[in-house]
Amino acid sequence: LPKLISGGSIVSAEAVWDHVTMANRELAFKAGDVIKVLDASNKDWWWGQIDDEEGWFPASFVRLWVNQEDGVEEGTSEVQNGHLDPSADCLCLGRTVQNRDQMRANGYLKQCRKRRDMFSDEQLKIIFGNIEDIYRFQMGFVRDLEKQYNNEDPHLSEIGPCFLEHQDGFWIYSEYCNNHLDACMELSKLMKDSRYQHFFEACRLLQQMIDIAIDGFLLTPVQKICKYPLQLAELLKYTAQEHSDYRYVAAALAVMRNVTLQINERKRRLENIDKIAQWQASVLDWEGDDILDRSSELIYTGEMSWIYQPYGRNQQRVFFLFDHQMVLCKKDLIRRDILYYKGRIDMDKYEVVDIEDGRDDDFNVSMKNAFKLHNKETEEMHLFFAKKLEEKLRWLRAFREERKMVKEDEKIGFEISENQKRQAAMTVKKVSKQKGVSYSKSVPPAYPPPQDPLNQGQYMVTDGISQSQVFEFTEPRRSQAPFWQNFSRLTPFKK
Repeated sequence: LPKLISGGSIVSAEAVWDHVTMANRELAFKAGDVIKVLDASNKDWWWGQIDDEEGWFPASFVRLWVNQEDGVEEGTSEVQNGHLDPSADCLCLGRTVQNRDQMRANGYLKQCRKRRDMFSDEQLKIIFGNIEDIYRFQMGFVRDLEKQYNNEDPHLSEIGPCFLEHQDGFWIYSEYCNNHLDACMELSKLMKDSRYQHFFEACRLLQQMIDIAIDGFLLTPVQKICKYPLQLAELLKYTAQEHSDYRYVAAALAVMRNVTLQINERKRRLENIDKIAQWQASVLDWEGDDILDRSSELIYTGEMSWIYQPYGRNQQRVFFLFDHQMVLCKKDLIRRDILYYKGRIDMDKYEVVDIEDGRDDDFNVSMKNAFKLHNKETEEMHLFFAKKLEEKLRWLRAFREERKMVKEDEKIGFEISENQKRQAAMTVKKVSKQKGVSYSKSVPPAYPPPQDPLNQGQYMVTDGISQSQVFEFTEPRRSQAPFWQNFSRLTPFKK
């Protein structure tokens, strides 16, 4: 190739990918532009010209056009890193040429990946999340949706089954929505630098996008998942009950409402992790990992008697059941609103065993309103006594909810990011600094009083979803410890 150029041949290249650049002496172009190659002595970076502009550009971003009369014939073997494309009379370098529309759909993410000097892998993960997974899922969903569409008689189309077949796939939106706040914060930090402002605007102009900033485009998936229930509800309204698609659309509406309900619930959990970090800071003598390392929700809390095998004495403790773990605390003898950390139980290793009233041979004690936690690996045993049967039943139900929550979180990949944990820790420090005293003394913890299981509080029935009545426990108003009352409100349980 350098010989062709030095011999006077005119060598042109077509841009396969957009090249967004900020550095001096680099040549910016978009897919489809034709570049005159002036120097190809370096295999990776060539010098080229577009109109009156000259500069360096990556060779892998273009495919080369070479006139066959100038010495390159059809069928010639590889030249440098390329190969001849006989159908196009050109030398194609790098990746196979794709459809022009696909080339122009690079958007922001691919441009950012090219600028390793500006973006780290961690930053790209925070900003864009799993948007590529969403794109791949949506492509398959749209293809199947188009197959269901009846071109000759659109009113006979059956749309509902497509939503039901893809219902598990919509859970990938949960990760994206949970990450969206972090993405906005990271973009806000970058936009303080004019280089990044210029870069993102250059990306937008190259793609001929509408005049909306990048954070507006990144909000689109969040808006999309929220619109599906509205669109399906509108479709159901105009679908006759005798239509073959009616029951499928009704079921699809229930499914998508449940998806958005759960995504909103998980978003609420992430927004409340500051309260968990603040609660931990209020517990004296804390040891070991932070709660947020494994957990994101307080499920239930209360005071019980507790015996630890073998032959432990009966002790009164306050227990806090989170997902994955239960924390044990002791109340101060004088300041009853102050708690001391006394340990924790890994719920992933234990199973709950209900016990009938009577004598227990393992602990050699008389039991009433009792249950055990049994370590499946070490055979260790914890024995608990509730004051009333109703309280015991609430604890058993809370343990079932904890396992259910863990399984659902694993299914959709729900977790707290390291960035979110850092933000929660910074919030605690900020609050402590503003108060000028230790947080544990300024906002002492308390715990909610026992609740009547026969009064299940307010029911929220999700329309169209059979066997899925959802309710939440409501707490009596308390004049003291408003922080703790708010933190200890239970997650809505499914019946």
